Amino acid sequence: MAFEVASVKLTKPGTFVQPSFWPNDGDAKPPGGRFRGSFPVALYINFAYKLDGFQLKDMSEHLPKWANDSYLIEAKADGNPTMDQMRLMMQSLLADRFKLRVHFESREGPVLALTLVEPGKLGPKLIPHSDGSPCAETFEMPDPTKPPQLPKPGVEWRQCGTPAGVLGTADGTSLGVRNRPPGLIAHDIYAYGSMLGELDQPVVDHTGLTGMFDFMVQLPAGMISLFPKPPNPDDPPKGTLFLDAVRKQLGLKLERSRGPIRTMIIDHIEQPSEN
Repeated sequence: MAFEVASVKLTKPGTFVQPSFWPNDGDAKPPGGRFRGSFPVALYINFAYKLDGFQLKDMSEHLPKWANDSYLIEAKADGNPTMDQMRLMMQSLLADRFKLRVHFESREGPVLALTLVEPGKLGPKLIPHSDGSPCAETFEMPDPTKPPQLPKPGVEWRQCGTPAGVLGTADGTSLGVRNRPPGLIAHDIYAYGSMLGELDQPVVDHTGLTGMFDFMVQLPAGMISLFPKPPNPDDPPKGTLFLDAVRKQLGLKLERSRGPIRTMIIDHIEQPSEN
């Protein structure tokens, strides 16, 4: 699959481009069949191949320095494609304009297996999506140029089919999402656990759960920052506040194990010519 039309241009430093949607591992249907965004090449690859956080980190370390620059990509697809169809189109665009060639390899290594604390029992904050708030077929991305608005009491703030989002108030921090499969919940746990310094190995889903789920994790106020400070070796250990909350509220725990770790290998990539 391929976009009908597409342009690729190097973004001028300091230029903000409002994206049509965030290129992440979410499954929510994109609006209108259009793609517009200005991101480093690694994020386009991440979107196209639906990598998890560990794969993205490993792959990014092997990209050339120019790939850290942002490129404006504007593209139009025929009809109203799904997110996974958009991913296939982005794979074609990267192969055509960036001459990207990749392959995947699996190696045996240490992993963290995500399992249920009690077999057959979910935590109070993890529920089947069918039992929660219904999701619309499409979603409109919040305008990044405007400050986020606190939800009104009783109004559901968690988006559907996206990576877990954060809502912070003076009373606490909430982390949650709706309509998310267990394998991508494992992605969310790795993403926030590694950001908080509690995880340093891939998280793989061994829950045995099927279907889609809604979840919410309540954390202390100010615990999660979108711009975390670099770790200071003189700071005391943070403990496992996040993982403890996941265990108590979601009924999920992590066990050290070994298993296949799938990594992306960049075989070839070139700077694109502008059009």
